[in-house]
Amino acid sequence: MTDINLPAAKAPVRSDPDADGAIVELIELLFFAYRDFVSDPDKLLKDYGFGRAHHRVIHFVGRHPGICVAELLDILRITKQSLGRVLRQLIDTGHVRQQAGAADRRQRLLYLTPRGQELHERLMAPQAARVRAAIAAAGLDSGAASRDMLFRLVDAGDRSHVLALLDRAAMRKTA
Repeated sequence: MTDINLPAAKAPVRSDPDADGAIVELIELLFFAYRDFVSDPDKLLKDYGFGRAHHRVIHFVGRHPGICVAELLDILRITKQSLGRVLRQLIDTGHVRQQAGAADRRQRLLYLTPRGQELHERLMAPQAARVRAAIAAAGLDSGAASRDMLFRLVDAGDRSHVLALLDRAAMRKTA
């Protein structure tokens, strides 16, 4: 039997222990920011018997009307069964509707209903207010620096897909 010698894992380069402390602090702040960022929508969702998966579906369907189920699965990175359960609830409660694709009838395209659009706006309002207030309180002229930092947290291989989604939503908004 042949011995397999794998190279030793390289230890991360630590140039400045204080810098590592600052990074760990940023990581911790991200946890707290996320907790509070989703807290207002969580309260609203509870009234509907919905959870965060419902919120994410409503968000992406609202931002990208006509998104196909396959693309939504790719964005959310959840199982087909999980998405199916959440979609069934959103369709049954009248928040989302689906229709067959024009070119491919097997394709399921998703849209918010007026009821779903209203919930989408209610969920997004406190989050948008929180982000606006944070940008203003930090003394930033715009959210460009924050946007760039968050964008760079996305896996490099997925950035072009995320950028395309953001661009599509922006184009739809101006149309």
